[in-house]
Amino acid sequence: MLNKIKGALFGFAIGDALGGTTEFLTKEAVKERYGQVREIIGGGVWRLEKGETTDDTAMTLAVGRGILKHPQNLVSAIGEEFLKWNASKPKDIGNIIQTVFEIYEGDWFEASKKAHFHYLNEKSAGNGSLMRCLPVALAYTDLEKIEEITKLQSKMTHYDALTEEACVIYNRIAFQILQGKSLGEAITSEVKGTIYEEALKGKMPSCPPDGFVVNTMEWVLYWLLNEDNFLGVVIGAANEGYDSDTVAAIAGGLAGLHFGFEELPKDYCQVLLQKHELEQLALGLYYFSKGE
Repeated sequence: MLNKIKGALFGFAIGDALGGTTEFLTKEAVKERYGQVREIIGGGVWRLEKGETTDDTAMTLAVGRGILKHPQNLVSAIGEEFLKWNASKPKDIGNIIQTVFEIYEGDWFEASKKAHFHYLNEKSAGNGSLMRCLPVALAYTDLEKIEEITKLQSKMTHYDALTEEACVIYNRIAFQILQGKSLGEAITSEVKGTIYEEALKGKMPSCPPDGFVVNTMEWVLYWLLNEDNFLGVVIGAANEGYDSDTVAAIAGGLAGLHFGFEELPKDYCQVLLQKHELEQLALGLYYFSKGE
């Protein structure tokens, strides 16, 4: 179990670091500038250091730390971690989350709702809560509890129901993998009968891999269903461009969960600047999930 949890977090961060180099570029621009990004090299629009990750990993760590810090008062604890991260003046914060941070006055759900209706023209279906929800599935063993907390963490910043739906489907897939199902079986069982069922046909999405949560989820499923190894998933997603850090991170989280840490390329894991934080969180979530 620890191998899987650690694999999920490191797989996520590897995808984030790879995709951070190519974020906002078109697929053609990625090819022209880099040929193909196959290593963690940094750079890109955020001028990342080699091994540096973006807001995707930062907010995932925040959710995980919040769960461990105060499981009885999750929203407040996760929110404190969000604010601590925001105070560090990070390079990259998504527009929806930035808006919620700016109007937050003590109630996350009120801020999320207000942002949706009064500041974002009722367009808060970004992928910012999907990118950070994985620790919930790693911390809890009860599916009902996983769904409940997954929805809560999403609604803290993203009011639109589409974000909540994507987060729940994603974490249900993670739950099934942790229960012993293969990646393909888990995806099939959780995607059937949803708006993402078309992904099971394996066709490349016609939408861009941008920040809209539905488009992001379609591309995540595409890479997971069409590549049979971890690097194939994250390198494929990273070289597609657009919101490549988030797509590669989200896909890398489930791929890492499926393959486990021991199967991940060690040189990619070692180059990550936050490897010790990822290791600590993995251990914390592992013991938490065992009730220790």
